[in-house]
Parts: sequence; C-alpha cells; structure tokens
Amino acid sequence: MKTIRDTLKLQSTGQRPTFHTITDEVKDIVKRSGIQSGICVVYSRHTTCAVMIEEDSIDRADTGLSCLQQDLTNVFEQVIPTCREEGQYLHPGPEMFVFAAKHGEDRQGTLNTDAHLRSSIMGRSESIPIFEGNMELGQFGHIYFVDFDQTGARERQASIQIIGE
Repeated sequence: MKTIRDTLKLQSTGQRPTFHTITDEVKDIVKRSGIQSGICVVYSRHTTCAVMIEEDSIDRADTGLSCLQQDLTNVFEQVIPTCREEGQYLHPGPEMFVFAAKHGEDRQGTLNTDAHLRSSIMGRSESIPIFEGNMELGQFGHIYFVDFDQTGARERQASIQIIGE
C-alpha cells in the first residue's frame, strides 16, 4: 500500500464566496502518484471552507461564478445570511473577540459565522475512488475548493492524500 500527500495553495478574494476549480491539479497529482487502484481524499483544514464535486454549468452569472455556483451562493444567502454585524449570530461572543485579538485578528475578521455554518453543511472533504489510474468523477464531475469566508482575502490550502496500489 502506497500513500502520497500533496498540497495546493489557493488565494481567496474575501469579497464573496470564492470557488477554485482544482480538478486538473488533483488529476495531475493522481497521475504522478502511479496509483492504479485506491482512493483520493481532497480535504480542507480551514473551518470556513468546503470541498465539493459538482458539474461546471458552463453558463456564467454576472458575478463571474458559474450559474450553479451562483445558485448555491444565493440559496445559502437565504438559509444562512452573510454575517454583517456583531450580534447577528451568537458566535462570535465576547470571549472569542478577546481570543481573536490575541491572535492578530480584528473584530471584523471574526464576523464569519455564516462561513463556518456553510462549511459544516457542505463538508470539508471528498473521497474519490481511483480505478485504473483515474478518479471516478463521472462525465461532468469537477472538484471545487470553496472559501465561504468573506471577511478578507486569504491564502488557503487544499490537502490531497492518495492511498492505494
């Protein structure tokens, strides 16, 4: 059994949810691994980010997102509105503000409760079977790393771990 690990560095805008299409990069890592039969796990250690598999709807919204990405963003805005002010959600509370300040984050940077909730619902990883050296994504499947945090631009990392033979 062989294990391969790699990391993709991604830059988020912080102005709206940022969707990164990482399919080609992950396919390249799988190919270089030489693993013919196994599993590829794509994971985010960031608690405001998610990993998902979806098709690329080709059509684009005015925001530049694919229509499916914009639809997802719109649905989340209805169900879990973007945190715009203190007290909108229970989190962050007074102790969190103190904790964040000790770690160099300003009050505005902690107003990302919506991103934490969205990430919890979407999930922070995908496990993709590898068969005959290829990920089984289906005809239209693409891998997306989504940063839901809109409080500021950040560098993020997607962890890729491949296990198999």
